[in-house]
Amino acid sequence: MSSSWWGGGKEEHGTPVVVKMDNPYSLVEIDGPGMDSAEKARRTKNAKQFKWVLLLRAHRAVGCVAWLAAGFWGLLGAVNRRVRRSRDADAEPDAEASGRGRIMLGFLRAFLLLSLAMLAFETAAYLKGWHYFPRDLPEQYLRQLPEHLQNLPEHLRHLPENLRHLPDGLRMPEQQEIQGWLHRAYVGWLAFRIDYIAWAIQKLSGFCIVLFMVQSVDRILLCLGCFWIKLWGIKPRLAAAADDDDIEDGDDLAAYFPMVLLQMPMCNEKEVYETSISHVCQMDWPRDRMLVQVLDDSDDETCQMLIRAEVTKWSQRGVNIIYRHRLSRTGYKAGNLKSAMSCDYVKDYQFVAIFDADFQPNPDFLKLTVPHFKGNPDLGLVQARWSFVNKDENLLTRLQNINLCFHFEVEQQVNGIYLNFFGFNGTAGVWRIEALEDSGGWMERTTVEDMDIAVRAHLQGWKFIYLNDVKVLCELPESYQAYRKQQHRWHSGPMQLFRLCLPAIIKSKIPLWKKANLVMLFFLLRKLILPFYSFTLFCVILPLTMFVPEAELPIWVICYIPMLMSVLNILPAPKSVPFVIPYLLFENTMSVTKFNAMVSGLFQLGSSYEWVVTKKAGRTSSESDIFSMAEDADTAHTHSHRPAPRLVRGVSEAGLEEWAKTHQHDNLQLKVKAEEAEEVTSLAAAIKKTSKAKPPNRIFKKELALASLLLIAATRSLLSAQGLHFYFLLFQGVTFLVVGLDLIGEQVS
Repeated sequence: MSSSWWGGGKEEHGTPVVVKMDNPYSLVEIDGPGMDSAEKARRTKNAKQFKWVLLLRAHRAVGCVAWLAAGFWGLLGAVNRRVRRSRDADAEPDAEASGRGRIMLGFLRAFLLLSLAMLAFETAAYLKGWHYFPRDLPEQYLRQLPEHLQNLPEHLRHLPENLRHLPDGLRMPEQQEIQGWLHRAYVGWLAFRIDYIAWAIQKLSGFCIVLFMVQSVDRILLCLGCFWIKLWGIKPRLAAAADDDDIEDGDDLAAYFPMVLLQMPMCNEKEVYETSISHVCQMDWPRDRMLVQVLDDSDDETCQMLIRAEVTKWSQRGVNIIYRHRLSRTGYKAGNLKSAMSCDYVKDYQFVAIFDADFQPNPDFLKLTVPHFKGNPDLGLVQARWSFVNKDENLLTRLQNINLCFHFEVEQQVNGIYLNFFGFNGTAGVWRIEALEDSGGWMERTTVEDMDIAVRAHLQGWKFIYLNDVKVLCELPESYQAYRKQQHRWHSGPMQLFRLCLPAIIKSKIPLWKKANLVMLFFLLRKLILPFYSFTLFCVILPLTMFVPEAELPIWVICYIPMLMSVLNILPAPKSVPFVIPYLLFENTMSVTKFNAMVSGLFQLGSSYEWVVTKKAGRTSSESDIFSMAEDADTAHTHSHRPAPRLVRGVSEAGLEEWAKTHQHDNLQLKVKAEEAEEVTSLAAAIKKTSKAKPPNRIFKKELALASLLLIAATRSLLSAQGLHFYFLLFQGVTFLVVGLDLIGEQVS
């Protein structure tokens, strides 16, 4: 082989090797011995170029690491600033009861400190090679492990009996390793863990898994019942139409206009009073056959003045409307309704419709609900469905919409069709006044007066009807603080009621299967068991099993069944399918609040009697909401041969004149003085401007403590290479962190 090209015509002394790199400057030639000075100089130059290339790449790598470190440090700084500037939600005057809250928070802190200590201990043992898991060991060694343990060496025979037969995957230390207090402590920890902790966790997790499966079966049966209803088009029918199919509904409805009382309880809700009063006063019902009661419990004098002015405005237009104000909020909403029902003129009315302050019923609401009472003397309640004007406002409202869509579409509809019983939702419903009086009227003994009256009416034999096609617009809480307080009231009240109603249920004359449904399904399974197993299984047992691997939970409990249940929950809201995983994680996060509330209600702790009015944002019906509901109404009326309703939005003072021009009614005359209208409008605008100020950031210590606990457990799971457990704990811990820092809801709308 000629060497003139490589060696400059000189004799060949070695075999050349050419290494080509991706970089254009990284061509390196390496030769054997015997190379002349010129060739060596050229090789030195190429080596320097190669060195510079390596330095450049190292610089880029260091820059990337520095960028990641700076980003992580900036994130920590942002979190630190947010925590320092935030307000402790649990320390606010209207927060949950301080005694119970401190006990719960103290328990979580102790649990967190213990997990930190165990993580450090287990990490030290892992680094010393004292702890292995089956997936880390060769298959051949795993097959030989039992025989090896049965023939312990002489220096290990002094160990306790339980350590001579360790579970698969735990390596028996060698003689030279058995030294020092740390190893003795680790051996003692293994013995204690295997004999006591693992056994207790396995029993508790088995119990929770059984509850989980029972609740899952109940959820599947509800979904099958809803599917059957949709498949066959089953819905409540008017008694008159059922008796004579030849009579059109419109002809039968025209002659049925009983006396109806419309009650609107409210308290310091200046953001929504105008819209709700406007919608209720525009009901398509004879004016002499209805009376509107605005039941104001506000302690804000400005809010009282605004509501009183709004009532005066509609009274001057010919609407029968009365303003009532109590000096004391005794009994909260139940006391307000009870006081209103004690008026002498109530005896002239047959039915009462109830609307909370943020509800915006359509004008045809009474025409769609009240006729169901005709020819049905056993019917005590007609409940309509809620629809939400702000369901797409932020992530929090989207997740709430999933839950409530399942509640109304599946739970309420199935129970209404097959059982004629469900929990009254407290608003958007029409009661027969006789049924209220027969059941004992409104009682102030719990914070769920709606469920209380529904259970007592059911025990008296009254039937309920749920109308899934009749929708009433309302608001969802847009901040986590408001939603948290609402859920606390909704989950502590049922436990209060269960304790109070259990003797009455047992002594009642209703059939045995109805008693079983009330006790086992309505109260225990859906109000007590659900928050208990959700919190215990996913927030307590799962992190514990990372430190006690002998009690590891199966994958199907952590992943497959929860995902299936989340998919079933999200089916009534198909547009929310992309949020199925955030929904699953958020529901586990809310289990802390629900479990807390359930315990406080069951054991009559102080916060179970707390009533905090849910904060409203004052959202009104958007055009998409109007068109959507109009299409639904047109479809419903096409099938029922009823004329489509007119959808009328609430009007403000500034729009009264235009409203009067387009809606000429003989019995409505606008007599509001210009000065009064201008004064009220300017005051309301100033209040709304003030109320729209961005609320302060809050932190939630319980959620933050659990976030730390789950992230520590995720770190511990890395030592045992538990892949799916790690990802679940990581994402669940991050979700707790986001919620604990109040980064969900109106703060990030």
